[in-house]
Amino acid sequence: MGNTNTNSNKDHIDVAVVGAGILGLAHAFAAVKRGLRVVVFERSSTPIGASIRNFGMGLVTGQPPGIMLGLAKQSRALWLHLAQRANFSARESGTLLFARTAAEHAVLEEFMIVRARQHGYDASLLEGAQLDTLYGGRFRHHRSALHGTQDLQLYSREAVPALVCYLQSQGVQFHFNTLVREARDGHLSTTAGEFRAERTIVCSGHDYQTLFADKLGEMNLKVCRLQMLRAAPKERLPLTHAVLTGLSCTHYGAFSDLPSAAGVNAEIEAQYPVLNRHGIHLLVSPTPYQELIIGDSHYYGVDAPPFNNEEIDQLMIGLAEETLGVKLNVLERWQGVYGSKGPGPFSATTVDGKTTVVLMHTGIGMSVGLALGERVIGALLDGAKLPDPAVDKN
Repeated sequence: MGNTNTNSNKDHIDVAVVGAGILGLAHAFAAVKRGLRVVVFERSSTPIGASIRNFGMGLVTGQPPGIMLGLAKQSRALWLHLAQRANFSARESGTLLFARTAAEHAVLEEFMIVRARQHGYDASLLEGAQLDTLYGGRFRHHRSALHGTQDLQLYSREAVPALVCYLQSQGVQFHFNTLVREARDGHLSTTAGEFRAERTIVCSGHDYQTLFADKLGEMNLKVCRLQMLRAAPKERLPLTHAVLTGLSCTHYGAFSDLPSAAGVNAEIEAQYPVLNRHGIHLLVSPTPYQELIIGDSHYYGVDAPPFNNEEIDQLMIGLAEETLGVKLNVLERWQGVYGSKGPGPFSATTVDGKTTVVLMHTGIGMSVGLALGERVIGALLDGAKLPDPAVDKN
């Protein structure tokens, strides 16, 4: 995927997108399907950031009521639409969130009785015989399981490049290995030359320095660094669901503000304070190749330290082996890094009459990014207000 830099390409650009992560690709897709001429600039030779280092989760069940749940549901439909056309895997088995203790089970019960009914989450609580027969009884050592049936699994390292190829087939031009030095009032100064666009959308991830450092600095943004692994079970485990545990009830907004979640927080702090210290909660996502992506931990700071902590990896491996009932062979280890700690879960900020910066401030870009791109492009074309998690209800 080399540069296609000719003078004719520069003559007219309707929408220039800076960044080929999932948020940038979402805006490119939303624009090109409206018949607009779209050009995407990406500093690396292929997307290598947060969008391919993640679990590939299109998580609907974990999103809090309101705009984030609405974005996740809309993104799910867009992922399924694109998976058919771009030929990548989008598994619809859903998630299993296992309650291992009475405190964790209480959160799942409260979620089903109160939140699922009020806000239309598509989920069911598996107990007794339903849990015992799941995967031939492999998970009967748990108390219960919440089955989130709307959640998707996407193998990011294949889905994102496939999406790039599909967008190219639809007429989107990509300038890889190209740094955008400046973007103001429709003018882009890049290492591939000078460009003009009717609109510029900057989706720069956790790079807060290259473009608009002054404006982004006002938000006091941070980065989140994760430790993650890819592993193979040492015995046959035909897992098709993504797996979480009650630890996630303290992490995801669909559960974390329920009164019963305080009991899980207290339990973790009393029995496993090391998990809180490293921000660990278990998430296991099966790949299309009978492997498992496992994580994760959370470190927040201005920069992401490059040094992995082996204690964290061993804690996550132990949690995964205990939850799945199988020993694991680690194949890969890596760091994920994403933008975090902003004014809300995302922001869409007007810089000037032709320039908008759209950033995620939490690690759910795969879950909500496609719909966010759709809404931002729609708002810009209609002259409407940009999406704002502080005021939008759905």
